[in-house]
Amino acid sequence: MDTLLAVRARGIAKRFGDVVALDGVDLDVTQGQIHGLVGPNGAGKTTLLGLLLGLAVADGGTLEILGTPIGRALSAPGGVAGFVDGPGLYPSLTARQNLAALAALRGQDTRGPGIDEALDQVGLTDVADDRARGFSLGMRQRLGLAAALLTKPRLLVLDEPSNGLDPAGKRHVHGVLNRLANDGTSVVISSHHMDDLEALCSEVTILATGRVVFSGPLGKLAAENRELDYRLRTSDPQAAREIAAGTDGIRLADGTGARQDAELLVVRGLVPALDALVAALVHAGIAVRELAPVVSPLEAAFLALTEQQEAGR
Repeated sequence: MDTLLAVRARGIAKRFGDVVALDGVDLDVTQGQIHGLVGPNGAGKTTLLGLLLGLAVADGGTLEILGTPIGRALSAPGGVAGFVDGPGLYPSLTARQNLAALAALRGQDTRGPGIDEALDQVGLTDVADDRARGFSLGMRQRLGLAAALLTKPRLLVLDEPSNGLDPAGKRHVHGVLNRLANDGTSVVISSHHMDDLEALCSEVTILATGRVVFSGPLGKLAAENRELDYRLRTSDPQAAREIAAGTDGIRLADGTGARQDAELLVVRGLVPALDALVAALVHAGIAVRELAPVVSPLEAAFLALTEQQEAGR
């Protein structure tokens, strides 16, 4: 099974002076998987991404990337590309010149079709000859992604890749990442945009104060999470309210949307209780037209971690 892992980390530790950035972190990223990293500021996400990109070395634990053990020397692992804290670009150069300069530094062919293909992949063909200093944040992010794609990486590591992207740009980048994963490239993304992670990632790892507090599929997170509020819209709101009130593990939640929309109920419970409620509604001949979390399980977990950190200060 380990042969299918693009990243295998066990007990990773990293300190910066008296600050513990990572404390016994385990991480598995399967080949062809888009894996999300989530956590409050200072949780250790950027440090972990830096280790994957060879920008730092761990003080303890073991790390294998694409089947190769990573030692204690600073070096970029072969087959890995990406960026942390935003892509490094030359503002005075055009988009095409930026990629050509990076290709030259890596010893790559600067005259072949690779540069134009990378620009086309991220939707920057029309501005290929514009200087990067005039690019918006979203355009710089896309140019950084193009630079990473030049190496045709087997592991792509991205820090906040959706920063500054408009909806069209976000959709374009999502398409690029999904195509890469479908072709076998592994992608690790750190982001505070929960909707992006939920749309892209098959698994997530949540960090808090340098430790892993959850790692696994999003569905497992929903099952393990605390009670969530769900929007419930049915063909018979009054009857649905009575059934919900009589279902074990379900509570009617006052607030979000309930007072503004008479047809909408907000119910609170764990996933098994929600399953029982849906079964009871269907048995009563009531159509369920909407059942969705008010706040997603991933966002709820993130908010809970943030609240715990604030409370501990």
